[in-house]
Amino acid sequence: MAKDELVFLPLGGSGEIGMNMNLYGFGPPSKRQWVMIDCGVMFGDLATPGIELICPDPAYILEEKENILGLLLTHGHEDHIGATALLAPLFDCPVFATPFTAALVRRKLGEYGAEDLDLNVIDIDARMTLGPFDIEYLTLTHSIPEPSGIALRTSLGTVLHTGDWKIDQSPTLGPEIDASAIKKLGDDGLLAMICDSTNVLSAGESGSESAVRDSLTTLIAAQTGRVAVTTFASNVSRVVSICEAAAAADRSVCLLGRSMLRIVDAAEETSLLPGDLKFVDPKDAGHLPREHVLYLCTGSQGEPRAALARIARDDHRDLTLSEGDTVIFSSKIIPGNERDIFNLQNDLVDLGVHVITEKDEFIHVSGHPCRDELRQMYNWARPAIAIPVHGEARHLEEHADFALELGAKKTLAPRNGDLIRLAPNGPALIDEVPSGRLYLDGAILLPDGAPPMKERRKLANTGTVQVSLVLDDRARLVAPVRVDCFGAPQQLEPGASVNEVIEARIEDAFGALKASSRKDDEAIELMVKRAVRSYFDEAWGKRPIVITQIHRIVA
Repeated sequence: MAKDELVFLPLGGSGEIGMNMNLYGFGPPSKRQWVMIDCGVMFGDLATPGIELICPDPAYILEEKENILGLLLTHGHEDHIGATALLAPLFDCPVFATPFTAALVRRKLGEYGAEDLDLNVIDIDARMTLGPFDIEYLTLTHSIPEPSGIALRTSLGTVLHTGDWKIDQSPTLGPEIDASAIKKLGDDGLLAMICDSTNVLSAGESGSESAVRDSLTTLIAAQTGRVAVTTFASNVSRVVSICEAAAAADRSVCLLGRSMLRIVDAAEETSLLPGDLKFVDPKDAGHLPREHVLYLCTGSQGEPRAALARIARDDHRDLTLSEGDTVIFSSKIIPGNERDIFNLQNDLVDLGVHVITEKDEFIHVSGHPCRDELRQMYNWARPAIAIPVHGEARHLEEHADFALELGAKKTLAPRNGDLIRLAPNGPALIDEVPSGRLYLDGAILLPDGAPPMKERRKLANTGTVQVSLVLDDRARLVAPVRVDCFGAPQQLEPGASVNEVIEARIEDAFGALKASSRKDDEAIELMVKRAVRSYFDEAWGKRPIVITQIHRIVA
């Protein structure tokens, strides 16, 4: 008879930062029961034209969806909840979230028409049983309210899944990290810790939000014109810090940007905001003296449709900035966003605005643990096995080495799709299951490698050339060849347009075709493709996509 095993399976977030999806299975290999932790997204970029959101591909676990006992959400960041409305209905299992996280999920369910999802709101220190798993939520600190670690107790041992965390000794919103609960896990004997690796390459500590609040208070008080501050909307602690700094400088706060309004609305719904916190309507803010208003804006990452980008383009309906005004970036640059952020900052400078970033002043701290905080967590938890997640390959491997220094007896740095046995006799890589990505293309999900994705990447690099030929019933050209170029050069040599050169080449190539080939559409399409690509290859060094339209006139 097959014996029970406790296994761990990441389908997203291991080998990358984003789209976290982790599974724990218990039972014999032929009859495992599963719980899922987090269901996140990452965002599209120039390599994924037309795509805004990217999700983990859950195809493997969908084959066992009758054995999924529940989806547990650790906190409300997009890389942990962003795919819930898209994918959770497929799992047909209950979803568990603390009040603020649940409020954010509900808003997403409304966007995607998935309101009938079985969403269960739980306390921040909830404890429940799902099949063979005794589950306990543990309070941590992070850059969003209600971050939770999750302890999973089983007959084969206890696992701590940290989610995202840091150690903030003086948080400005919410409780401190529940060190005593983590220490108790260590005292009782912790089998494994699956832990955030984001800042493992950074020495020291991430810093406290209260210190940022003090710095912002001094900085904002020193400004004389209008002030706009941009930060991550989900960082409600930072939002409160900015509002308190504004109040100390006798400035009223105006919120700009959909995500800022959505997050603040969810925080108000769940009673997270101080009762005396008030906001001024954008229409009224414009009538306030410049030295008595502060605008709290979305767009810290240079998002082109966010409020700050529109302000920088001078096309925001409620706010114009000019000489003497200040924009404060109370945020960090997420790798990959450098170009957009620097372009945004340059646009603001061109308006005469003074731009202040974290490089200039102490106005941001990370929400993830640096090395000293990791050392403290390992001192508390004392896991026998360390499994780093939430990081690129370089983060995971460094974390694995560091964990051994910190007392872990064994470690394994996974990649998405690695099925790892934690007990008995773990950790051991016992299988590699299918994993991948799904791309949200409008209202549909496309698998990685789908033809539209390949075609768009090609179009983005080389453009397309459309060629139209009109033939009579004897397969003779009866109209000039028409050529239209999109995203390809219009002229590559003096004295003649690309269209004219290609039209002539196609007519010559058509004339050289055998009579039987002129009646074969596939032969004509091949001829056109060769003629177009050979010319562009010679003159441009690139080969565009070629689309051929053949119109045959029947007498």
